[in-house]
Amino acid sequence: MRLGLNLGYWGAGNDADNLALAREADRLGYSVVWAAEAYGSDAATVLSWVAAQTEQIDVGSAVFQIPGRTPANTAMTAATLDTLSGGRFRLGLGVSGPQVSEGWHGVRFDKPLARTREYVAIIRKALARERLTFEGEFFTLPLPDGPGKALTLTVHPVRDRIPIYLAAVGPKNLELAGEIADGWLAIFYSPDFAPELLSQIAAGRAKVAQTLAGFDIVPTVPVVIGDDLEACAGPVRAYSALYIGGMGSREKNFYNALAVRMGFADAAAEVQDRFLGKDYVGAAGAVPLDFIDRTSLIGPRDRIRDRLAAFADSGVTTLTIAVYAGPLEERIATVRAIPELLAEAGLAE
Repeated sequence: MRLGLNLGYWGAGNDADNLALAREADRLGYSVVWAAEAYGSDAATVLSWVAAQTEQIDVGSAVFQIPGRTPANTAMTAATLDTLSGGRFRLGLGVSGPQVSEGWHGVRFDKPLARTREYVAIIRKALARERLTFEGEFFTLPLPDGPGKALTLTVHPVRDRIPIYLAAVGPKNLELAGEIADGWLAIFYSPDFAPELLSQIAAGRAKVAQTLAGFDIVPTVPVVIGDDLEACAGPVRAYSALYIGGMGSREKNFYNALAVRMGFADAAAEVQDRFLGKDYVGAAGAVPLDFIDRTSLIGPRDRIRDRLAAFADSGVTTLTIAVYAGPLEERIATVRAIPELLAEAGLAE
């Protein structure tokens, strides 16, 4: 099982700390470092900066928002980052949500699966340096009623095929990821619940006569090391409540629906009620310890070491950690501890 590091969103006053974490992960042999975007910092600029100050570690978008860029622009960005980094870029994509898509980008959140399918097809074609023509429901290249010409990408990526990952939560999106992507970016991944999710990925792989072999399963997993389980869960509560309660409307919240499917329906409803009522402290407190424990690595070192085996056995191929707790020194200590525990568990690649 390989290791990754998720830096999350940039620009929260922790930029220098995040760079230090990325450089330490690079030194320790982590496979990839990811950066996110929503409606603040963009991931492409961050990844360019990180790539310039690291040597071996891959840099990946987790994720580029599909409504925020045309597919051709995403292909340009991917090719540029792959070239500048010496072949170290991984392209993670996601549809975002209706609030950000329509409120920030001004793009209707309609038929996200069909739009994603077309988007990835255009990117693949552009990165293969084929003349870019496409006729679909959402994208037509060139436009048929103007002076546009079918063009070819002028940049030569280092690799013949830049890996594409999809952030997917719902069953249909999971199946799509298996069908058209090279990997899956997962959130709130529980080894206990993994068989259901991976069966949906496998169904997509079967559509293109492929198995899960070689398909990268990449959950982002919060890590807090300490003796007291409840205390370790504390730094993860606000993050969990934000997604379960606030990332979407009452009618459409993919993360809330995932918590319901995992068996936490009552708690998911309470977290959402409190969060939408602006009781953010209450929402965080309503996240069950069991939910955090299943989807995180918290507690003493030996406990986390044993839990690493559960993630590997469930099918995870790249375990991406997110470090939340404490000052920089403690977070660097966590980044250092996970490879040690992985080796102790006999799981290091």
